[in-house]
Amino acid sequence: MHDVIIIGAGPAGLSTAFWCDGLSLDTLVLEQAEQVGGQLHRVYNPIENYLGLKARNGEELLVHFTKDLDAAEFDLWTQVEIESVDLKARRISLRSGEALQAIAIVIATGIRPRELGVPGEKEFIGKGMIESGARDRQLFAGKDVCIVGGGDAAVENALLLAEVCPTVTLVHRGKKLRARREFAERLQPNNRITVFTESVLTRILGKEEVEGVEIQRKEGLKPFQLAVRGVLIRIGVEPNSELFREQIATNEKGYITVNSQHETSVRMVFAVGDVSNPIAPTISSATGAGATAAKVIASRLNAR
Repeated sequence: MHDVIIIGAGPAGLSTAFWCDGLSLDTLVLEQAEQVGGQLHRVYNPIENYLGLKARNGEELLVHFTKDLDAAEFDLWTQVEIESVDLKARRISLRSGEALQAIAIVIATGIRPRELGVPGEKEFIGKGMIESGARDRQLFAGKDVCIVGGGDAAVENALLLAEVCPTVTLVHRGKKLRARREFAERLQPNNRITVFTESVLTRILGKEEVEGVEIQRKEGLKPFQLAVRGVLIRIGVEPNSELFREQIATNEKGYITVNSQHETSVRMVFAVGDVSNPIAPTISSATGAGATAAKVIASRLNAR
């Protein structure tokens, strides 16, 4: 039996854990990955909007977040696979066979990039699929690339890769790009970037590595193939909430619904960070949510 079990060790989960530790709560953190940090491992650009602290990338910020980890008294288990969760009973069963019980559960499972779901997407991971323009631009310098998406991230990556790639093709399903005006306006004078709107990427082609893509333009037009050596998909994110959805209230996109105290529809079950924040999924909001949840849990346990 623990006072608190936290599922996930990204910024939200770590913040919750440190606050629970400071409030003398018996706390266990469960993390599926080998390392803590969550989405910080995927942030390759400079972080300049976290109050009082700047970092070159997510990895550097993580160093600051975990510098006191060894001195913390909460338990941290990594590479943990959860078999099932009973939220009302606040019971967690692990695939290793262990059963865990808590007075409060905090869900901090975060988000993941949305997949396109086309042939070749998974097969060419590490063989021409670009994870980040900031991280991989030198790897794809001198090569033609294709980006799927129409938001800020897609356009920002297109501009970044156009600095080193001969051609960048941007494919977007909608009639207009969703990116902010300051990003979209920079596309027009760039003769290395071609934008196909009302278009979808239907296949990623190649043998051992990415060699091209198939693009379907407006309805009625035949699909065409384009030779590229790299593909970057930026079509948004989705919450890691599948494990809980049948037991808890979520919105239409699967984000967990919480109140102002970050409590879910199940009493003493909280959700913090991006998994419950489709409006402002930031590092600042994640760490703040963790602090709030920890304070609420502590106040309730102290009142018992």
